[in-house]
Amino acid sequence: MRKPERYRHFIEYFTTHFPEPETELHYANPYELIVAVVLSAQCTDKRVNQVMPALVQQFPTPEHLAAASAEDIFPFIRSVSYPNNKAKHLAGLGRMLVQDFGGEVPSSIEELQRLPGVGRKTANVVVSVIYNQPAMAVDTHVFRVSHRLGLVSKTATTPLAVEKELVRYTPTDLIPKAHHWLILHGRYICVARTPKCAVCPLTSWCKYYAELESKNSLKTAKPAKTASISIYNNPSSTT
Repeated sequence: MRKPERYRHFIEYFTTHFPEPETELHYANPYELIVAVVLSAQCTDKRVNQVMPALVQQFPTPEHLAAASAEDIFPFIRSVSYPNNKAKHLAGLGRMLVQDFGGEVPSSIEELQRLPGVGRKTANVVVSVIYNQPAMAVDTHVFRVSHRLGLVSKTATTPLAVEKELVRYTPTDLIPKAHHWLILHGRYICVARTPKCAVCPLTSWCKYYAELESKNSLKTAKPAKTASISIYNNPSSTT
C-alpha cells in the first residue's frame, strides 16, 4: 500500500469517528498550558494534572512564577519526573516570559524555544493547541505509531524527520488534530510493549500488523470497526 493511501485511511477513520480530539492536559490559558507541557516531559498527563491545581494556585501568573525560585517551586512538583530540573526550568521560564515577552506566551516556535525547558516538541504543542497552527509535535507515541502504521519511512529515525513527513502528507488544517489522534492511539491502543491489535480498527491497513501476520501467522478475531472510540473518549489510564 502506497503512503498516500495510508494517510487517506488514517484521516478518513479519525475524522469520522473522533473529529474533535483534545489534549488531555488540563489548562485554562496559554500560561498554564506551557507550564503543564514542560512538566509532562517523560511524565504522564495524569500526574501533571494532579499537581497543576496547587501549582497554579500558588503561582497563578507568569509574574508570580518569575518571582519564585526553583526551591519555591519544587515542593509543588516533587511527584513529577525530574522535579529538580523542571523546577529550575519553570523559574527561568517565568522570568523570561515577564522580561522578554511582557508576560505573554509567544506564538512562534522560534521564540518559544528560547524559554527554559521548552524544546521543539513543547513549542509545537503550544502553537498547535493554543494558536491552532499546523505544527506536529512528535513525542514517543507519535514516533512509534506513525512508524507502525507506515505513515513515515523507516529512514525517518529522528523526531524532526518524522515531523517533516507527517506535515508533508497531512492536510494543513488537520495537522493539529492528527497530532492528538496519533498520541491517543499510541496511549490507549498501539501501546509500546503489547499493542492491542485485537481491538484496533486500523489493522486492515497497518504495516506493523501486516508484518506480524506475515512473520508469525498471527490469527486474531476480526478487528472492531469502532470499538476503540470508547477507549479514546473514556480512558481508564494515562501513560
